[in-house]
Amino acid sequence: MDRAAVFDVDGTLVDTNHLHVVTWWEAFRQAGHDVPMHAIHRAVGLGSTDLIAHLLGDDRDTDRDAELSAAHTTLYGQYFDRLPALPGAAELLRRLHRDGWTVVLATSASGAELGALRRAIDADEAITDTASADDVAEGKPAPEPVEHALELAGVPASRAVFVGDTVWDMRAGSKAGVRCLGLLCGGIPRADLTEAGAEAVYDDPAGLLARLGESPLV
Repeated sequence: MDRAAVFDVDGTLVDTNHLHVVTWWEAFRQAGHDVPMHAIHRAVGLGSTDLIAHLLGDDRDTDRDAELSAAHTTLYGQYFDRLPALPGAAELLRRLHRDGWTVVLATSASGAELGALRRAIDADEAITDTASADDVAEGKPAPEPVEHALELAGVPASRAVFVGDTVWDMRAGSKAGVRCLGLLCGGIPRADLTEAGAEAVYDDPAGLLARLGESPLV
């Protein structure tokens, strides 16, 4: 039976979390909101609307959500041509592809942003498909993005592993019934990832690749 390796992208395969922090901070600042960077960092991994709601609360002026999101997109877009892949990202995906895993990305990115991320990873030949939060009713930490990835891969949850870098990833994967692996390269502490459902935690893609033989991806 086939098996699927599902990967988050931002902070897991591409070193973008702190770029998101700075550009969201600036978008909030331009809109008159003083949001601490540490709070934004903990919210990275949520879709735009959920991130705004998480940081500003339900009593905010929701009519300005689209404006905030657009400002972040514009600010973040200036980095599209120089997004850095994390160490070992392409090599890990290619190795799993050679080993018979169906590799699917599960991300809230789409359009030009997704294209920039895939160019940074530079392993398109190893990636079978992409499941975006745009394709489902709810993004992470809801399980739908991971479940959609499993549908694209054509495998049950019992034959899949999800790799991510945030508590939102771990919660989404756990709710979808897949084994979850956490990476520290997104800046979230090991204890938080473990508490949220990570079965094992590695430094980055290169660290996971180096220990692949003792991981659930063997």
